[in-house]
Amino acid sequence: MHDDLNIEELISQITDVILSRLGTGSLSNECALCHDECFVKCPDRMHSIIAGGGVRLGLTGAESEAARRVARYIDHTLLKPEATRDEILKVCEEGARYGFASVCINPTWVREAACALRGSGVKVCTVIGFPLGANAPDTKAYEARRAIFDGAGELDMVINVGALKSNTDALVERDIRSVTDVAREAGCISKVIIETALLTDDEKVRACRIAKEAGADFVKTSTGFSRGGATVADIALMRRAVGAAMGVKASGGVKDLKQAEEMIKAGATRIGASVGVKIVQEAVGARRTDGERNASAY
Repeated sequence: MHDDLNIEELISQITDVILSRLGTGSLSNECALCHDECFVKCPDRMHSIIAGGGVRLGLTGAESEAARRVARYIDHTLLKPEATRDEILKVCEEGARYGFASVCINPTWVREAACALRGSGVKVCTVIGFPLGANAPDTKAYEARRAIFDGAGELDMVINVGALKSNTDALVERDIRSVTDVAREAGCISKVIIETALLTDDEKVRACRIAKEAGADFVKTSTGFSRGGATVADIALMRRAVGAAMGVKASGGVKDLKQAEEMIKAGATRIGASVGVKIVQEAVGARRTDGERNASAY
């Protein structure tokens, strides 16, 4: 009887999630993703931030536009293993306030983050096979499905680096497809982390081309947990390898606006950074300085 009850509860939860994503059903005011452990009661927690216009608060039109221009590139990231719930909640609040492309957190926090960010327009991004990429393809596929069930809208998966360096490209493609196929079925964005610091230039190009063939939406430089992070040279190389149709994400070591702008100029369409707020604030400061300089010219 107890097992039957658990199954019925699980079916009910899945049904609620499906109905909520279809915009139907008779859910209460709480998010369908909320459960007993959810630390945010939706949608009230973020309502004042979202309704207030987030990053526009206290800014002129030009400054607000400068902030939005940079924020839309940024996956606001917190992947430290020691991250607490309070820290995750803070990142979600910053995501809603500044209008970042997504908040990127570890899989264990996806459900809470999806609840917190509901209605903000900010996606929940999580990582698959992170940080080593050495899981079996079917393990990554399950992890992807679970993350999507919990509310993730973007999946950043780590390739099997050893397989790539062993020239077993068929295994690498199968590894990537284990996630990209799941993401495509659910309408989610998939990003493939190739861990550039561990690869030769030829291997980087091969990895990008395999990811493109496997249906990924983005290729991404790094986990941030290896020997190095994004470089302008790697972004330019990856952009050449995938062409104009795919996204390229610079991640790992992007610490300020100058670096972010260099990555974007080289071909990055997304920036993974733990200092997203600092980057946006620097963009606003630069716009104010330009405005003051232009005003003094008159």
